[in-house]
Amino acid sequence: MTTATETPSMRETLYDVAGRKIFVAETGDGPPVLLLHGGGPGASGVGNYVRNIAALAKEYRVIVPDLPGFGRSTKGVDGTDPFGDLAVGIRGLLDELDLEKAHLVGNSYGGACALRLALDTPDRVDRMVLMGPGGIGTTRALPTPGLNSLLNYYTGDGPSRLKLEKFIRNYLVFNAADVPDSVIDARYRDSIDPEVVAAPPLRRPSGPNALRTLWKMDFTRDKRLNRLPVPTLVLWGASDKVNRPEGGRMLAERLPNCDLYLVANTGHWVQFERAELFNSLCADYLGGRR
Repeated sequence: MTTATETPSMRETLYDVAGRKIFVAETGDGPPVLLLHGGGPGASGVGNYVRNIAALAKEYRVIVPDLPGFGRSTKGVDGTDPFGDLAVGIRGLLDELDLEKAHLVGNSYGGACALRLALDTPDRVDRMVLMGPGGIGTTRALPTPGLNSLLNYYTGDGPSRLKLEKFIRNYLVFNAADVPDSVIDARYRDSIDPEVVAAPPLRRPSGPNALRTLWKMDFTRDKRLNRLPVPTLVLWGASDKVNRPEGGRMLAERLPNCDLYLVANTGHWVQFERAELFNSLCADYLGGRR
C-alpha cells in the first residue's frame, strides 16, 4: 500500500451521543474501521491519521472521530475514569452509526479507549490494532519523561508553542525532522481552544481518589485481559519515550490472541513515522491476512 500525504475528500458529521457531540469524518467503503487518535495537546482524528486514511480507504470504510474532549467534539472527559468515559462515547457512536461491531485502531489514548471498549463489550469489536496504547503497567513505574511532558503542558506557565514543539520533537517521534512545522502550528492552535484549556482531556489524576483512578487506568491489573477474545495486533515503536515499549510484551503475554510487532527506529507515533509499514500491516491484519 502507498502512503498518502493528503487525506481524500471526507464526509463530515456531528453526531449527538448521549447529550454530547462527537465529530466524525469518514471515507471509503467496506468493513468499518474506527481510527482513534492519541491524547497529546491539540490532537484530532484526521490530523493523527493524515498519512493513513487514503491508503486504508481503498479497502475499508474509514471512520475518524475526534474523541470526546478533542477537536470539534464536546469538550470535557470524566477525570475519575477517562478510559471508561471515552469508551462509552465511542460505543455510543457505534450505536449512532448503526454498527453492531467494527474494527478499532487506536494510538496511545485512543488505544486505551479501544482496549477498554473491547474489555467492557467484546461483542462490539471485530479486530483491534493498538499502537503504544496507554494504560499498560502505568502504576508499576514512574511516568516516562515523554508522558510527564504531555501531562505538564497545561500546568505551570500554561500552554505555549515552544512546549508543544519540545514534546513532539523530543518525545513523540524518533526523527524530529519528520514533523513539519505546519503540524505543530495546527496542533498548537487547537491546544489553546479556551474550552480545552479550561478542561484538558488528559490530566494527571489528583485528589483523594487519585490512586483509585490510576488503578482504573492500568489494564495489567484487569483480570478480563486474560480472557479477551478479540484478535489484536500491537505495534510499538522500539524508541517510544511516552509509553514504554515493554508494554507490548505485557499485552502479548496476557491477551490470548495477540500479535506483537516492535518497530525499529520509531517513537510513539508509529502510524505517522512508519506510515507505509503501518498501512500495509494494518490493512492485512484487519482483513485476516496475517
